[in-house]
Amino acid sequence: MRARAAPAAALAAVLLLAGCAQSVDPIERLGKRAAQGARPPSPAAGQAHRRWGLAAPLAVPPSHPARPPVARRADAPPVVDHVDTTDRVVFLTYDDGAGRDPRFADMVRELRLPVSLFLADGVTDPGHGRFARLRAAGAAIENRAPGHPALPGLPYAEQRAEICGRRDRIGSRFGVRPRLLRPPRGAYDTTTLRAAAACGVSAVVLWRAALGPDGVVHRRGAGRLTPGDIVLVGPGEDGGPTLTERTARLLRRAQRQGLTVARLEDYLA
Repeated sequence: MRARAAPAAALAAVLLLAGCAQSVDPIERLGKRAAQGARPPSPAAGQAHRRWGLAAPLAVPPSHPARPPVARRADAPPVVDHVDTTDRVVFLTYDDGAGRDPRFADMVRELRLPVSLFLADGVTDPGHGRFARLRAAGAAIENRAPGHPALPGLPYAEQRAEICGRRDRIGSRFGVRPRLLRPPRGAYDTTTLRAAAACGVSAVVLWRAALGPDGVVHRRGAGRLTPGDIVLVGPGEDGGPTLTERTARLLRRAQRQGLTVARLEDYLA
C-alpha cells in the first residue's frame, strides 16, 4: 500500500502545482505581459464616445459604399454638395480652422471619425504640424486653393497655377495627392473647372449644410440632415463653443436622425 501511495502523492503534487500555475492572479498576468512588451487593454476601451459627449458609439459606415454613378467629363469635374446614396451617412468637411483646436485630433483618433480637411493656408507654415497630427489621427487631406479671396475671374493660367501649386505643396508636405477641391467661399467659374480638370481633380466639393456658431444652416434641401449631405464645419468664433464641442453636437444630431459619418473620399475620389 505504501508503494502505491508514493506515486499517487507525487501525481497529486504535480496536479496541484499545475493548478496554481493556471490560477495566477490576473494583475500578475498583466504585469508579465507588460514586462514582455505587450500592452494591457485600456480600461476606457469602447468608452471613447462618452468622453466626447455621445450617448452611444458612432455606427460603422458600410464597408461597401453605395456609390452612385457620377457623370464625368474630361474637361470639367462634377460639382457636388450632396452624394446621391442610399447609405444613411453624412460627410464632415473642415477647412484650415480645424487646426486651431488642440483637442480635435484626439477626437478624430479616439472616435475614428472620418473627416476631410480642405487646406489652403498654413500648409508650409511653422504650425503645419497641427495638420500632420490630424492626418496621423486618420483625417484625409484635400485641396482648398488658393490664397486669393476667390478664383472666378482669374485667367486660366493663374487658376491652374494656384490649384496645381497647392496640390503639389500638400503632396510634398504630407505625402498625399489631393483629388478633391473646394474653392474658397464655394465660388468657381467654368475656367475653374477647366483648371481643376488639368490638375487631376475628380470632384469640386461644396456643401449642403454648414455648422456655424449658431448651429446648422442648410443652403438648400429638406432643412435637416439627410443621407449623403456634405457638411462644412467652420472654425467658430473666439469665446464660443470649441470645434470639438460643436462637432459633438453635430454628431448627436446625426445620431438622433439615424445617421452616421462616412469618408467622403470613399464615395467621390
